[in-house]
Amino acid sequence: MGKRYYCDYCDRSFQDNMHNRKKHLNGVQHHRAKKAWFDHFKEEKRRKEGFEDKLFHERSVEDWLSRREKKRKSAPSTKGDLTTEEDSEEDQSDRDVLLQLLSVPNLPPSLLPPPSGGWKVQENAEWG
Repeated sequence: MGKRYYCDYCDRSFQDNMHNRKKHLNGVQHHRAKKAWFDHFKEEKRRKEGFEDKLFHERSVEDWLSRREKKRKSAPSTKGDLTTEEDSEEDQSDRDVLLQLLSVPNLPPSLLPPPSGGWKVQENAEWG
């Protein structure tokens, strides 16, 4: 009878020779079975990721919004000043990053902070 080739996607076996294998691998049935096999895993992954993302994002955004609203209600209202503790913490972390960056020796000019007062620009400077 000779060697037999078994296709895992199609759950079929046939005589293993070049003609039969090529005919099977190019066949519509094999392509459909292979697509169904991989789509099964893609769908599982999408379902799993979608469920986790939905839970994570809905919970975290709602929590953040509720905390933010509570802070705004409890804070004394002043016009023009809408900074909160979170904003000041973010500013502090930005300063920490800047200090760490400046501690690195020989920084390229593109990473150096601008001088106090800004850069001096000539009136007739040509750019580019």
